[in-house]
Amino acid sequence: MSEYVIDNREMPRFQVNREAMVDPEVFAKERDLIFDHSWLYIGHESELTKKNDFKTRTVAGRPLIFAKDNKGALKVWINSCPHRGAMLCREREGNARFLTCFYHGWSFSTAGEMVSMPDDQAYGPDFVRPDLAAPAKVDSYRGFVFVSFDPNIVDLRTYLAGATEYLDLVCDQSESGMEVLEGTHEYSVKANWKLLVENSFDGYHAVSTHQRYFEMVFAARGKLDPSALGESRSIDLGNGHAVIAGGPTTEGLFGRPLSEAGAAEREERYAHFRKLYGDGWVQRMQGNRNLVIFPNLVVIDLVMGVLIRKIDPIAPDYMEVSAWELAPPEEGGELRKQRLDNFLTFWGPGGLASPDDVEALESCQIGYRGRKELGWSDISRGMNKPISSSNDEYQMRTWWRRWNELMTGEELPIEEHAALTDMFTAQRRDTTDQPAETSA
Repeated sequence: MSEYVIDNREMPRFQVNREAMVDPEVFAKERDLIFDHSWLYIGHESELTKKNDFKTRTVAGRPLIFAKDNKGALKVWINSCPHRGAMLCREREGNARFLTCFYHGWSFSTAGEMVSMPDDQAYGPDFVRPDLAAPAKVDSYRGFVFVSFDPNIVDLRTYLAGATEYLDLVCDQSESGMEVLEGTHEYSVKANWKLLVENSFDGYHAVSTHQRYFEMVFAARGKLDPSALGESRSIDLGNGHAVIAGGPTTEGLFGRPLSEAGAAEREERYAHFRKLYGDGWVQRMQGNRNLVIFPNLVVIDLVMGVLIRKIDPIAPDYMEVSAWELAPPEEGGELRKQRLDNFLTFWGPGGLASPDDVEALESCQIGYRGRKELGWSDISRGMNKPISSSNDEYQMRTWWRRWNELMTGEELPIEEHAALTDMFTAQRRDTTDQPAETSA
C-alpha cells in the first residue's frame, strides 16, 4: 500500500495523505518524477501572430521563451544566455529579430542561432559559438503547444490519449481555428497546486462555495433546473487525464441567459456545425466540460466561454495561476460581448467564483497544519455507484492514481463503471469527403 494513497475497493474508500500537500520532499519528488517526465502546456499557437513574436513563460520551474522565428516556425528556448546564464528576455512579450543579453551583449536570432558576441576574437579561432538551449521535445495538438524535458517520452498524441476528443469538442467550435483573446488572468494561491487541480473539475463544491454567483444567475433566469446535472458524467481519459462532462441541458445552468441576438447567432452556428459534424457530435459540443490534462493543464468549456488554466507549483504551499479565454475568431460582436462578460464575471480573479475557490483552497492548506491528528483527506464520493456524475470524485481519483504511480511505482487497477451512453460517445462525422456547400 502506498504511503500517500489508500485505495480500498471493498469498503469502498479512497484517501490521500495530507503530507502530500505540505512535505517539501514530496514537492521535490514531483518536480523530478512528474514534471520532468510529462508533456506540459506552454501556450497556444494563436498567441504568436507575427514572425519574431515572443512570450516568456515558466514551465516546471524553468524560464522559457515561446516564440515564432523569422520563418514563422514555432520555437521554445530556455530563457538563459549560454554565456553566464542571464535571462535573454526580461519582458513578458514582444517582437524582436534578435534576442540580446543585457549582461554581456551576446545576441541570438529567434531561431536560436547565435548572431554576434562583442569582441569575439578574444575567444580564439576554434571557439564553438553556442546556440540557445531547448526543451527535449516540443509539439502541438489543435493549437495547444506542449513541451517535455524528457527525450524518451511518448509522442504527444499518445500521451493525451482520450483527452484529444475533448480538445476536439472545444476546437471544432470554429472552422478557422480557435484563438486566445488578448489579456491574461494571473493570480497566486497560498495552497498546494494539487488542490486547484482537484477544484478545477469538482462539481460537488459549486452550489455551496459559489452561492453569490448562483444567486445572480437565479435572479437573471428566474429559475434553475438542477436535475439537469443528472446528465453529467465523470470520465477517465487515460494517463491521468479526466473530465466531467454535461449534456446539452446543462448548457444554461451556469451563466446568465444570452440576449435574443446572441442566442440566435449561437443557434445558427450550431445548425451549421450539425451539417458539418453530425447531430451527435454537436449535442456533445452543446454541453459543458471541465478537462484536466495531467498534471497541471485545465481546459473548461463552461459559462459561455472556454478557459485555459495553467497551474504552476512554486512551493509546497504556494502556486501561481495563469488563465486565458479561447474563442472563435469569427463570432459576432454581440456574442463576443456576452462571452467576455460571463468570462470576467465567473472566472476573473475579481469575479464571483475564482475568489471563492482561492479562499477555499487556502483554508484547506491552513487546515493541514492539524495533519498529525487528522492525516488523510477523503475522495471516496461515488465509489459505490455504477454511474459516476460530475458531483462525484471519480475524476480526482483517476488523477491521483496516476500521480501515485509516478511517485511510488505502484500501479492501481482502474475503477469500473457502467458504459457511457451515446450522449458521451457520439463521434464527429468525417468531413474529408464532404462536398463544399454552394449557394443558390
